[in-house]
Amino acid sequence: MYTFLVVIQVIVAIGLIALVLLQHGKGADAGAAFGSGASGTVFGSRGSANFLSRATAYLAVVFFGISLALAYFVNTKSGVGASVVDSLPAAASEASAPAVGEQLPVPAPAAPAEDAKPKLPE
Repeated sequence: MYTFLVVIQVIVAIGLIALVLLQHGKGADAGAAFGSGASGTVFGSRGSANFLSRATAYLAVVFFGISLALAYFVNTKSGVGASVVDSLPAAASEASAPAVGEQLPVPAPAAPAEDAKPKLPE
C-alpha cells in the first residue's frame, strides 16, 4: 500500500506542476483586452482559468491527503522503535555516556623513542 501511495503521489505532483505551469499570471489579462485571440481557445474566453484553477485545487487536496496518509504509514510501521537511542543495546548506551560531574581520565603524552629520530647517512 505504501509503494502504491508513493507512485500516486509522484503522478499527482507531476500533474500539479503541469497545471500550475499552464496557468496564466494575473498580468496576462491585459494582453487579452487588445485582441490577443483568447476567445478562440479550447476552453473558451474565460473557461480555461476556471477549469485550470479548479483542477489545481482538486489536485492540491489529493496531494495533501496522500501526504498525510504516507506520514501515517511511516509512523505506524511495525518493528520500528520510537527513537534510534531506544534501539541501542543497554551496555553501549551506559558505557558511552559519563556521569554528570565525572572527570574523564586524560592520557599522558607518550615519550618519543630514541630510535624514532632519523639518522643521517655519513
